[in-house]
Amino acid sequence: MADDAMLKFVGTGQVYPEKRAAQLRAEDFREIANRYAVPDAEQQAGRCSQCGVPYCSVHCPLHNHIPDWLRLTAEGRLREAYALSNSTSTMPEICGRICPQDRLCEGNCVIEFSGHGAVTIGSVEKFITDTAWEQGWVEPVHVGRAKGQSVGVIGAGPAGLAAAEYLREMGYDVHVYDRHDRSGGLLTYGIPGFKLEKHVVQRRVERLEEAGIVFHRGFEVGRDATLGELRERHDTILIATGVYKARAIKAPGVGAAGVVEALDYLTASNRKGFGDAVPEFDDGTLDARGKHVVVVGGGDTAMDCVRTAVRQGAASVKCLYRRDRANMPGSQREVANAEEEGVEFVWLSAPEAFDGSEKVTGVRATRMRLGAPDASGRRAPELDPGAGFQLPADLVIKALGFEPEDLPKLFNADGLGVTRWGTVRTDGKTMMTSLDGVFAAGDIVRGASLVVWAIRDGRDVAAHMHAWMRAHADASAQAA
Repeated sequence: MADDAMLKFVGTGQVYPEKRAAQLRAEDFREIANRYAVPDAEQQAGRCSQCGVPYCSVHCPLHNHIPDWLRLTAEGRLREAYALSNSTSTMPEICGRICPQDRLCEGNCVIEFSGHGAVTIGSVEKFITDTAWEQGWVEPVHVGRAKGQSVGVIGAGPAGLAAAEYLREMGYDVHVYDRHDRSGGLLTYGIPGFKLEKHVVQRRVERLEEAGIVFHRGFEVGRDATLGELRERHDTILIATGVYKARAIKAPGVGAAGVVEALDYLTASNRKGFGDAVPEFDDGTLDARGKHVVVVGGGDTAMDCVRTAVRQGAASVKCLYRRDRANMPGSQREVANAEEEGVEFVWLSAPEAFDGSEKVTGVRATRMRLGAPDASGRRAPELDPGAGFQLPADLVIKALGFEPEDLPKLFNADGLGVTRWGTVRTDGKTMMTSLDGVFAAGDIVRGASLVVWAIRDGRDVAAHMHAWMRAHADASAQAA
């Protein structure tokens, strides 16, 4: 039966779940596509070639057992498929929604290389775990025997939540400290609902709370307690704050009203989705309705901003990016979704100045051209002299990426080592910082990266923290 269920890629075409019409989906913040019906999921999973070297798994940061749970799905053994998917990831349905599969698993699928179109791995992953939630297969966290030791996790984003879950399973008392009033970090406040509906994140957080993990929300390290004080409360500390400081644009007029940061804009939109009072949205500052919007940047955050502006009823939305389409860092699928929804991309362009004395009225831009490859291998953009132009703008959103905050200063922890980029310096083998018993993981170590890498780091650092605490417990027992 198993052989009959698989290797269908020659006769069965690649079919993603149907997206809602662009005009309809631009009217709300619901996810743009429904999940597969059961027969469709089984059929698409059955396209997997079960190749000898599963490049999909190799290129997945979590090394998920993708061919195995595709086979189980094709055979109708969904509960087993879920168990296997869940064994390597604490958030498979979230990765299924927001991972750039076109750059990771699906982009490296063997049948993609053969011209048959990749297996729709992310959509099947989403289907498996959403079905598991509906059927009650998602079990509570299995809390291990109490160790008598506690962990403090700073940051309730994907790295912190993943580590907290694994450490709780090992039997540690876990406390999570986060500056926001809801857990989830960028999953909650940075990513729009049309990519990740918020109940999907919150049910994961509720599961952790039910397991006895204590969440301290609205808690700022440095204001409510120093890092040193948290070290006194807990046996180990994990720093998993992510990176939130926006990269700056150096151009005349950048300080004008109406030139805003991407994260401020996205957070305001997500808060309105929760029903919160958001004064800067309500007074129009962070609301794109009726405005000519220009978003500067070409990554996934820029895509989130342009597509949010469409849904808020902007008069026009343009994305200004200094490279061409082939060299942009954001997902090509997101670019296609944005274009379907009416976003105009202005490639090979960069802002030169922002017009308007009291409030921004336009963007003066210059054309760019691609020169020699830079250190990353991408062709570096350079000015194309004499090729300037202007764009009208009532709202300019800066989406050039994120950098680390000055954590030693913020946490009142001078001994915390950082790199020249401001990321927290860790030992490559143990993931420990310069402070004994203080570990770090996720974007605060890597720099701005993918959610799936944060989950991977959370999984890895939990194992290192466990080994360190076990060694210290053994040493204390021998000393006694």
